[in-house]
Amino acid sequence: MTTQTYKTVPGHEVTDTMLEEAAKLFSENYGIWGEHSGKAGERVQLSARRLRQQYLPSATDTVVSYYVIVTVDGYLAGNAFACRWKYDGMTVCWVTQLVVHKDYRENGLATGLLTSLRKTTDDIYGIMSSNPAACLAAAKSFGTTIEKISLDFIRKKAYGIMKSSPIPYIRDATLQGTIFQPEDTSGLVSGVNTSFFVDHEEPQKVLQAVRENWQWPLGDLPDGHEYLLVMQAKHRRPSTYI
Repeated sequence: MTTQTYKTVPGHEVTDTMLEEAAKLFSENYGIWGEHSGKAGERVQLSARRLRQQYLPSATDTVVSYYVIVTVDGYLAGNAFACRWKYDGMTVCWVTQLVVHKDYRENGLATGLLTSLRKTTDDIYGIMSSNPAACLAAAKSFGTTIEKISLDFIRKKAYGIMKSSPIPYIRDATLQGTIFQPEDTSGLVSGVNTSFFVDHEEPQKVLQAVRENWQWPLGDLPDGHEYLLVMQAKHRRPSTYI
């Protein structure tokens, strides 16, 4: 790769053409449906209209959405959607979608996209994903490593944060895993049941590779579920000059 260019666009400035390109990127690179979906083997599709309806809520005094893209030599190589809202006096930045073109993966683009979203005014970051690589990128981009994630913070804060979301699929997701239900025997530690039956073959390969290098804290992923990562922002202390 040579020239990488990142661009952040406020939700109200996202054009239909941008969404058509985003829908194409998602539909060709996100994944395929699993055996319990009713569409096994078919690619997961997403339309531009659905992107606008589900990922770009109307801006208010407390809600704003963003679209971030990365181009490589002028070619759309990845993108992310995110939404900010207020919860208990704090600003939540939630990554609602993250996609990198299959030809440009393992080059740091996911981390670059999420790093572009960071603001010093953010207090909490969140993401739901079936792909461990997305969780790794989020942890790195937002100021820590996956091994230092506070499961106790997720256990205490996730429900309230998610119920305050303007994004329906976040607000309606059911918390799952042993940090929420100690009797859970699925192997999941922190996740949500979204009935999103995407095929897990590729994420499982990623997870196997991740576990060779990291202490993975979120557990195994049952069909129809996604991992849940919620973390406090790392605010830099002001410099002190003596």
